[in-house]
Amino acid sequence: MPVLATEGGAGAARVSRPLVASLFVASCLLSVVSWYTTQQGMALYLSPWFAFLASLGVQSALVLVAWLVGVSEGRRGLLIAVYVVTAAVSIAFSYVSLHTWFASRERPAEVERRLYDALQSVASRGEAQLTAAVAEGEKHALALEEMTTAEKQHGFISRAEDRDPWLARVREAVAHEAATYGSAYPEGQGTGLRYTAFDRHAALARQTLARLKESQAALARVRTSLKPLEPSEEQLRAFRATWDAVPWSDVKDTLHAEVEVPALPAYSDYVDRAASGQEDLMIAFTELFTAPTGRHVLALTLATFIDVIVFLLAYASGPFFFGAPELRWIAAAAALDAVDEQVLVRGLLRKAAPGPQGAACVEEASLTPGERQLCLVLTARGLAAPTVEDGRRAYLLDAGFHQRLVESLAARGVALQAAGSEA
Repeated sequence: MPVLATEGGAGAARVSRPLVASLFVASCLLSVVSWYTTQQGMALYLSPWFAFLASLGVQSALVLVAWLVGVSEGRRGLLIAVYVVTAAVSIAFSYVSLHTWFASRERPAEVERRLYDALQSVASRGEAQLTAAVAEGEKHALALEEMTTAEKQHGFISRAEDRDPWLARVREAVAHEAATYGSAYPEGQGTGLRYTAFDRHAALARQTLARLKESQAALARVRTSLKPLEPSEEQLRAFRATWDAVPWSDVKDTLHAEVEVPALPAYSDYVDRAASGQEDLMIAFTELFTAPTGRHVLALTLATFIDVIVFLLAYASGPFFFGAPELRWIAAAAALDAVDEQVLVRGLLRKAAPGPQGAACVEEASLTPGERQLCLVLTARGLAAPTVEDGRRAYLLDAGFHQRLVESLAARGVALQAAGSEA
């Protein structure tokens, strides 16, 4: 069978065979990749068998339609529309599969880092409130120690007013407690009832201060022990154990004001994996249309790239395996004359003579039925032009097509060799 090469010659044609075969193999390999990603994406939503059959049908349609677009000349618009619809389904599920694959490796670390930052922010605000409470508690403890000493030396301390609300409540509590005993315990200097009450409140203040300092130190330790890439559950468990032990009631009493306790992050907001495949599918499309990131763009681009390359490779390699239109025309003409294709081409070239402007010209009267039909097809395709010279009809062959006909005889087939031996 003749090989109609490009203008590069027969040598280029021989070189193009393995290259086109490589394109075909590459399209098959990429089709397998596209099928696998499509199947994995469908498996998130459908049962495994449905996903397998559906993805196989989608990918087979993609490759076959791409080949048909490259080979057929009619209804290309319909074939391209079918390919676009099928490719949209393949790209959608391939995108979900690739996004899930990327997310399963990136999302846990991203979520863990976000949780780490959230816990650090909560710990920072908690430490600030504990630091303020410790400073205020130290003032209260020192003031109570001074009041205890003053009560022992001078007495009548519980009657004085205090600008600090917490200390004012202590003075009021001591006075109220002493009032319940009446005149049995008169007020004055020395180690009396009021002195004992002030001493007890001072001890309680020291205990409260110790608890606040202990919580402050524990919160600082857990804050430094947190690691950005620890699992979310472990980070929250370690932090909550320390956070729940903080005496927030003491903080409020010490600061004698309403204290807004920072809320801990909810575990549901920092889950590092989806609960089901369908949730992965919804997350992939929701994030793509609401807050796309580099991961979403990369997954969608890669999914689209695979199917586009499959189309281009199949489109380019399909005509090589199905045969170029010129080869089919020559084969049909040879069938009409019951000869081999190369024998037909040789006979046609033997009848070619220089025509106007050096173009190859063949007389219609000298053509065989097969050669005549070939010239008619070439005329319809714009590769030949009918002409009349001296009352004789002839065909002028396109220079490029004539060159390819000549080059097709460079590699002599068996039939051409046998015909040459007979001659």
